[in-house]
Amino acid sequence: MRTRAVPTHTYFAAYPTSLRSFICGSPGVHSIGWYLVSAEVSATEESEEGAYRHPPVTSRTLSLHFELLLVGAAMGFTYIGREWILISGDLYRPIAFDLIRGRATLTTPRREMDHRESDEVVGVARREIESNTSGFFDDEEMGMKDPLLRWQSGNTTSQLAIVGANICPIESLDYEVVENDIYKEDWRSRKKDQIFQYVLLKWTFALLVGLATGLVGFFSNLAVENIAGFKWLLTSSLMLKHRYYEAFAVYAGCNASLAAAASALCAYLAPAAAGSGIPEVKAYLNGIDAHPILAPSTLFVKIFGSICGVSAGFVLGKEGPMVHTGACIASLLGQGGSRKYQLTWTWLRYFKNDRDRRDLITCGAAAGVAAAFRAPLGGVLFAYEEAASWWRSALLWRTFFTTAVVAVVLRTFIYFCRSGNCGLFGKGGLIMFDLSSNISAYGTPDLIAVVLLGVIGGVLGGLYNFLIGKTLRKYSIINERGAPIKILHAVAISLLTSCCSYGLPWLVKCSPCPPGMLDQCPTIGRSGNFKNLLCPPNHYNDLASLFLNTNDDAIRNLFSGGTNNEFRISTLIIFFAGVYCLGIVTYGIAVPSGLFIPVILAGASYGRLVGTLLGPISKLDEGLFALLGAASFLGGTMRMTVSVCVILLELTNDLMILPFVMLVLLISKTVADCFNKGVYDQLVKMKGFPFMEAHAEPYMRNLKAGDVVSRPLITFAGVEKVGNIVHALKWTGHNGFPVVNEPPFSDAPELCGLALKSHLLVLLKGKGFTKERVSTGAADVLRRFDPFDFAKAGSGKGVKLEELDIDDAEMEMYVDLHPIVNRSPYTVEETMSLAKAAVLFRELGLRHLCVVPKSPGVSPVVGILTRHDFMPEHILGRFPHLKNH
Repeated sequence: MRTRAVPTHTYFAAYPTSLRSFICGSPGVHSIGWYLVSAEVSATEESEEGAYRHPPVTSRTLSLHFELLLVGAAMGFTYIGREWILISGDLYRPIAFDLIRGRATLTTPRREMDHRESDEVVGVARREIESNTSGFFDDEEMGMKDPLLRWQSGNTTSQLAIVGANICPIESLDYEVVENDIYKEDWRSRKKDQIFQYVLLKWTFALLVGLATGLVGFFSNLAVENIAGFKWLLTSSLMLKHRYYEAFAVYAGCNASLAAAASALCAYLAPAAAGSGIPEVKAYLNGIDAHPILAPSTLFVKIFGSICGVSAGFVLGKEGPMVHTGACIASLLGQGGSRKYQLTWTWLRYFKNDRDRRDLITCGAAAGVAAAFRAPLGGVLFAYEEAASWWRSALLWRTFFTTAVVAVVLRTFIYFCRSGNCGLFGKGGLIMFDLSSNISAYGTPDLIAVVLLGVIGGVLGGLYNFLIGKTLRKYSIINERGAPIKILHAVAISLLTSCCSYGLPWLVKCSPCPPGMLDQCPTIGRSGNFKNLLCPPNHYNDLASLFLNTNDDAIRNLFSGGTNNEFRISTLIIFFAGVYCLGIVTYGIAVPSGLFIPVILAGASYGRLVGTLLGPISKLDEGLFALLGAASFLGGTMRMTVSVCVILLELTNDLMILPFVMLVLLISKTVADCFNKGVYDQLVKMKGFPFMEAHAEPYMRNLKAGDVVSRPLITFAGVEKVGNIVHALKWTGHNGFPVVNEPPFSDAPELCGLALKSHLLVLLKGKGFTKERVSTGAADVLRRFDPFDFAKAGSGKGVKLEELDIDDAEMEMYVDLHPIVNRSPYTVEETMSLAKAAVLFRELGLRHLCVVPKSPGVSPVVGILTRHDFMPEHILGRFPHLKNH
């Protein structure tokens, strides 16, 4: 086989722009001007005039070469003729690659190398081919399997994540404004009344989100209070008749039935509804989308599954699920209408973009916190501090308005229920702890006690997060075994919880009622501080007052002021150990479950324990110690400071405790940060979401943007052949393609902009093709399409590639891409620091970031950065020596 050196551009002159730029513009390849080309395959000869000629490129050979190019690039090779060039820095050697058998042999070296270096190259080539060709080639059929490109090339980070208890495909959201000709013409044609309609619609949707979330929050609390109250009344009536075994059977049976119902809803109807949902909402607001996160089925299961789970007596809360519920309600309203249900009002179409949906879902997350805690300001700060990745002043006003609407709705219904029209619903449910500490002065011992609580909360919070992570990894094995196993798992945890809450109070002795409280002690058959369990008259069981109550009532008992020595030290130790352990084993089962209430319960128990022990030297009330303990544990697990501080102030209605709460939160967060990340950050990582952090990792400063771009890079010409576009959409998973103008549309190759996959599909479906390679302009597209046709459709409603009906004749025609191209995409030079590029990518909320060359005379675009290119798995996998930096 005879080989010779040929300039790249001469041999590939007949290929379309997408294939030429794929080779010449690939990172690490475009700087090499000469390659070894097989004369046997290309039959390239030099004519008398000195020009080069090449064989004609038919559609069949074009498709085959296109597939081979992509497979080779996935393995790190560059395809020239029938040879593959392995590029590794300044070392490149031709490798004869048998595509049928997947074998490679090293041919004559391009430059001299010593024996050791040659062995390394052969070893690398063999390992690369063995690891990357498995599944692509079939020895029996002597050909390639189809499809080839489902394997990720270049970047191997996962395109899947765990949503709830289910593995789902994910993709990025388009927060960038696509400034193409259609968008500009649409905005120029809008009148003042249409802009007013758009602004009015934003505030109307914020109002509706607040109303709906407030109603759902009230309904959930009403249902929980009545179901749990009926269960307690039935159990208490049997216990009063000394039928204790029957009482336990009824108690455990009710809990198991409710647990099975909640788990069945999650397992069969909406697995994405399992868990708190805050990590999923946080990932969505960071720019990561998966259809089940905010689906209507998820909303339905989140509401009714949370009611059943909380009523079942699990050590979990409804606060986390309420955040997810509010986000689902906002997403449902922000879909931009529905053709299926004839909701095609023009006003609704303004919300067919990810930016407005993101803002509305942020309002929904804030409304969920406001509905769960009756804390409107806390909801706004929670969305700002924990949930949202992008914030601006206009969004602040809308979230504040939304949470204010929630507060008004809840207060209205609470006053209505106090008249006795809501069954057993009363002071419980929508928790409000009236803690009047009356702190007039505090001294050094009090400050030392607060510092001690902060340190304890940080240590216990870090340990809690660590154990949660270990438990979830074990539970993932159970969740893989199917829905029946998930239900049995939930029922088993329910029986364990029932045994602890019913059996442990029997281990403690009864205590005499406090003097002057005989009218309130003991409480029989109702909620209260002093539960009577096998106790003589005027005595109560303090552990039963905590375990045999709803979680909200147990917190209220621990926070109650002026009740020093109400709970013995042994009782607080048993309750803390039980709640701490049950909270860990409960989180992760297939039911909607929140972490706020378990954390508050555990923190309040050890806070009151510390207050009891330090009673002789501290003037602070034990109820205040319980509150500070809850704050310290919240800071140690969730690492939120400002939002938790305001939520606790709104819950207790006591501004005097502000300095103590601030101090204990700062100390607990600082101590816990020495061990691990916050629980929600930890869950986001464990679930596999490619989350973009607000800061860049230190090792990114040692890399340039051009170092991590992934291949293959596929570009289109401004007027491209339809077949090339269809092949690229079919064989790649890319959602954005650079468009490069070439003569005669420009004097030299230049980056025209970026075309989105969704826009390409709409354009192809319209079939505005031409037989000649000419530019038709934006006017032709605007005649055939409405600007809203290119707007972002709701979840799963966009045009699919399978819906296109393009025949062979149309595949040979051309289509003008200029009207749909984003003419001003964000770009960075290939020499920019990767850390700087990561901050820019995250702050602007981008999906694609074009990397352009530093030097002229080469391909106008080097590659595209997506969020997966910034992930540590991709960067450290490509540059393992940076792990120690």
